[in-house]
Amino acid sequence: MEVRDPLHGAIAVAPEEIPVVDHPFVQRLRGIRQMGFSELPFPSAIHSRYAHSLGAMELAGRAFDLCFRRDPFVTPGRRALYRQLVRVAALCHDLGHAPFSHCTEFAMPPLRALAIDAYAPERVAARLDHTASHEDYTIAILTRSSLADTLRSHFAFDGRHVAALVSREVATPDDLFVDGGQDYRRILSQLISSELDVDRLDYLVRDSYFSGARYGEIDVNWILSNLEQHVDAAGNVSLALDRRAIYAFDDFMIARYHMFVMVYFHHKSVVYEEMLKRHFTSPACTYRFPVDPEDYLAMDDVHLYSWLRSSDDAWARRIVERRPYRRALEIHGSAEEVLVVHDLLDRIDAAGIDRLVAGSTGKLSRYNVIGQKREGAPPIYVLDRAPGRPERATPLEDATRVFERYQDERHIARIYVPEERVEEAQALIRDAEAERA
Repeated sequence: MEVRDPLHGAIAVAPEEIPVVDHPFVQRLRGIRQMGFSELPFPSAIHSRYAHSLGAMELAGRAFDLCFRRDPFVTPGRRALYRQLVRVAALCHDLGHAPFSHCTEFAMPPLRALAIDAYAPERVAARLDHTASHEDYTIAILTRSSLADTLRSHFAFDGRHVAALVSREVATPDDLFVDGGQDYRRILSQLISSELDVDRLDYLVRDSYFSGARYGEIDVNWILSNLEQHVDAAGNVSLALDRRAIYAFDDFMIARYHMFVMVYFHHKSVVYEEMLKRHFTSPACTYRFPVDPEDYLAMDDVHLYSWLRSSDDAWARRIVERRPYRRALEIHGSAEEVLVVHDLLDRIDAAGIDRLVAGSTGKLSRYNVIGQKREGAPPIYVLDRAPGRPERATPLEDATRVFERYQDERHIARIYVPEERVEEAQALIRDAEAERA
């Protein structure tokens, strides 16, 4: 079977993968728009999580082939299994996304309610009573749903092995990832979730293509063709990148940063996210995310839009009728520079003007950067193969200065008010800034 894709051409789907692609949990992603409310400022950005998942699967197979082209240790049978596993993991990595993608994740139930036994208890103990994430729902679907039965019946691995590549918190169920004395879980999981994963390599170019914004245009083929692997003294196999592609990697990271600041954090989509939060936290809202994976199948954009259309809540009506609050102020800068917003809010509140305040933070990496060291993720390496010199492996954060140069976070603070009171609010803001000057 082949699927036509505007970015990757014909995506081949193996016979054993078809039952997974056709499974209701994967098909549900047709009803989840990739970019949430971003279709409002970017009208053509109506592509789905399903299309992205197929694209990630295609890139996963290509990335695997290139990473393993020189591996002399993995046996042929295990190599084929690993390739299939990483493709299925890429296909399934977004299964848990809620309606409007990230926009509604704040309203998910506590992690404890999902009763996921695939996690290593010590790794999730501190967040059991915190709000679950879409990744937690993904793990629940992979290990506690009818999809888990489908995986088990068609492959030599099961949903827990797939889940182990999606989340480092999942306990390894057996020694499937060990072959020839080497542990391959690290590199396989890095292809799915890391600083250089197929998820990002697909969604950046896909979101750029469909939104019409050009910030996400990166050299995917060059990055993929320079993927390698590095084996440490303990036999752990990690993802690596040939030094000659380091500038393409820098461009990839900067492109992602600019996509967040200029596209994902666009003021028009942000205000709808804030209005949706107001609706979800209002007494009138009884919309809830089910904790049973099978019940979660019904949750897609149409489901939530139907709920909003049937609601009499003022915030639901504003969303449905496209009557957003309007920007009265927008400030870009450091965390300290945007603090002025709090003083301005006092003036707006004193005037009896209802308002929404939204803060967005753009940063280069989702991992903490201290100096030039990352915390919380296994290292990716850069390989130097200069003629006449022994091969040298350097941790990625030490091989490029991009983390250091873009270490500072970019904060965006916005105040939104009803359209009919924008001029009044802006006059108050001007008076306050004149007094401060």
